[in-house]
Amino acid sequence: MVANSSCSKDDDDNPAPKTNTELLTTGTWKFSDAKVNGASVASFIETCQKDNILTFLAAGTGTAAEGATKCNASDPDSAPFNWSFQTNETVLFVSTPFFTGGSSTFTIVSLTETQLVVSQMITISGIPQNAEITFIH
Repeated sequence: MVANSSCSKDDDDNPAPKTNTELLTTGTWKFSDAKVNGASVASFIETCQKDNILTFLAAGTGTAAEGATKCNASDPDSAPFNWSFQTNETVLFVSTPFFTGGSSTFTIVSLTETQLVVSQMITISGIPQNAEITFIH
């Protein structure tokens, strides 16, 4: 019995980790949950916003496509937006808020190949609170 093992410079057991831009621009993102103080507040977000599909392109542009429901029948099927990373890629800026009452700036909590978790300050009953929003592929 002969064992033959070979090594090649092409073998890459430890590929370079993907950049945040690569992670963000791979595939489409859909709303999964929103939490304030660890409790889900998804039921307070309009269904017509929760079913939207977000696509981020590497060029710093993107599209928010309406899902099965529209908030207003006259809304376009999709709307373009611009995006950029700020503060050493710890902040995601989008030119159009994704949710009623939300802002255009999100702090990135985590970004993986399958999940994007961001947070931003929202005001509930006059009290500013930190909301954590999860999107998935």
